[in-house]
Amino acid sequence: MFRPFDIEEIFPDVAAESVRLPRRRTGNSPQGLTVTLMADYTLRTGAWLPSAAIVALLGESGVSAANARTAISRLARRGVLECKRHGRYSSYRLTPASATSLSVGGHCILTFPEVAEAWDGVWTLIAFSMPQDHGTRRKALRTQLRWLGYAPLYDALWVSPRDLTPQARAELAKVDLGALTVFRARQLEIDAITRRDPLSAWDITTIARQYEAFIRCWSPLLPRIQAGEVGGAEAVRARTNVMDTYRRFRFLDPLLPLRLMPPGWLRYRAREVFVAIYDGLATVAEEHVRAVASAFSQAPPTGIEAHTTAELIAGVRHDPRRHHQVP
Repeated sequence: MFRPFDIEEIFPDVAAESVRLPRRRTGNSPQGLTVTLMADYTLRTGAWLPSAAIVALLGESGVSAANARTAISRLARRGVLECKRHGRYSSYRLTPASATSLSVGGHCILTFPEVAEAWDGVWTLIAFSMPQDHGTRRKALRTQLRWLGYAPLYDALWVSPRDLTPQARAELAKVDLGALTVFRARQLEIDAITRRDPLSAWDITTIARQYEAFIRCWSPLLPRIQAGEVGGAEAVRARTNVMDTYRRFRFLDPLLPLRLMPPGWLRYRAREVFVAIYDGLATVAEEHVRAVASAFSQAPPTGIEAHTTAELIAGVRHDPRRHHQVP
């Protein structure tokens, strides 16, 4: 059974192999928070942030200076960040490859509830066989299948209520070891045979609890946002953490058909809460990030922009004149 937050990668490897985005862990990691922070305020413009500013902003989320510097250094070695030095001072920005990967991942995360809920009752099944001595490739394939919205009904039989997408076809075509077969089929109800509902590949009860916990945790912030009571440091911290948590629902609930879900499924309410916080705090958070960056810059920083969910859904494309920007 696929359990909540049992995911290793934040985003798929759609960019060059030189980019290795940080692994997903239960809870927030310094590297994950750093990536989210950089993406939230520099993804559209490719802006540079002083390393001291990044450390200071992470410190406001409870990350020690030593752990923040370690996270930045490791992300640079992974090809997620690139460095520019001015004497004793250094600045960082997202590499074009990591920005592309983050943009694709962000688009998937924010649009997944918007897909039409019509379902024709047909499941996509992926069966595979891989040599036991190739554990790393097996693990990578399972991670990729989870990103694509599949869950293991049985160990080597993964299912999804959605048709095979062009992206999934391209990813599966890369599997060059073992055997893999894709089916489209309907479930047959045969009472005389012990059966397992395809939906049981997902832990529906626990996913529902995660939605409830998310809404319960973040809803109290909404009236304070409407009243303008949230300051800059808190706004940045809230946007970073709410994004870092909400994006996991893309893995937990990959557009499971509403007609199969228990009554009152909270997918859309969770998205409403997320959008209200992420967009509602964008201006205040942007001003704070710019102020912190200014404190560690010799000249006023440029290109620090907090995007909204609508802007992230629109996507980011690479522009060598500006590094990357929204179309």
